[in-house]
Amino acid sequence: MKRSEQAVDLLIRGFNCSQSVFSVFASEMGFDRDAALRIGCGFGGGMGRMQDTCGAVTGAYMVIGLKHGKDKEGDDQKKEKTYALVNEFAAEFRKKFGTTVCRELLRCELSGDEWKTLYLSRNLHRDVCAKCVKEAVEILEEILNSSR
Repeated sequence: MKRSEQAVDLLIRGFNCSQSVFSVFASEMGFDRDAALRIGCGFGGGMGRMQDTCGAVTGAYMVIGLKHGKDKEGDDQKKEKTYALVNEFAAEFRKKFGTTVCRELLRCELSGDEWKTLYLSRNLHRDVCAKCVKEAVEILEEILNSSR
């Protein structure tokens, strides 16, 4: 199964967009998959269901940081590379979807008591989120392959 399909499968099984993207890359980078799922949990729904930056996008940013991020004082070259790759990812995601903002992608608010009914009745999980997760993984694979 392709990594993008694995991520969509996780989403359909109840994990959020961020968890789904971040966790399918974790073990290959020497990071614990369960830890990735826990870390990614708070980023779903555009960060804690605040509908800001899409969870698929934040999951991708975490993967980029895990692979290329600054881990030593003074290593600003790694930080700059990470920022450049994050910007590249965001630009590619925007080309496909027009935005990286969850609220704009879903075209609805997920606040209040009715959010889950609205989300499920409009089939946003499969129609919007699954597409974002799939594309995020595919964009990320291209970026990671070209940034070795």
